[in-house]
Amino acid sequence: MNKPIFITGIGTGIGKTIVSAIVVEKLKADYWKPIQAGDLDNSDTLLVKSLVSNTVSVFHPETYRLTQPYSPHKSAQLDGLVINMTQIIAPQTKNQLIIEGAGGLMVPLNNSFFMIDLIKQLDAEVILVSKNYLGSINHTLLSIDALKHKGIPVKGIIFNGDADESTQTVILNYSNAPLLCNLPQMPVVNKASISSITHAINF
Repeated sequence: MNKPIFITGIGTGIGKTIVSAIVVEKLKADYWKPIQAGDLDNSDTLLVKSLVSNTVSVFHPETYRLTQPYSPHKSAQLDGLVINMTQIIAPQTKNQLIIEGAGGLMVPLNNSFFMIDLIKQLDAEVILVSKNYLGSINHTLLSIDALKHKGIPVKGIIFNGDADESTQTVILNYSNAPLLCNLPQMPVVNKASISSITHAINF
């Protein structure tokens, strides 16, 4: 059985959910977002499901559905909860499982655990979503170093949006991580555009 693939980003608003939809469609994989904070009526699970065309993928329910759109630890606190790491158990499936995180690696889940600790707990390998902007080299390489420190395998990097060769060369040379894709800006995001771009990801 393949390790789960955990899709995380170098920050918030990087494009993890769109990347998740593309990878789910390409692999006809299952999808799971363990923690949804806010937007419960327009959750990432519902969005990915709306963008996937194949009939094989299963969309597993979140372990925690938090009502407030903040960091998971704060959202849970506002809901009168504490996120219990022992409750977050990957769903049983014989299919490849794609897991989408919330925010970046050092997003706190409670007072002791961070998103990176959940990745380790789930024994997943990571696709890191980066984006070229001033500061992205620093954010990407810090993320890579954090993953290496925890002994978490990096399946590769996806650069989302406009390419910048000088930035990407530094990141790829330092990290030795595979380049999985330069994902261009998508003027329209729907089932057809997601399906048509799956060929760009190099597994």
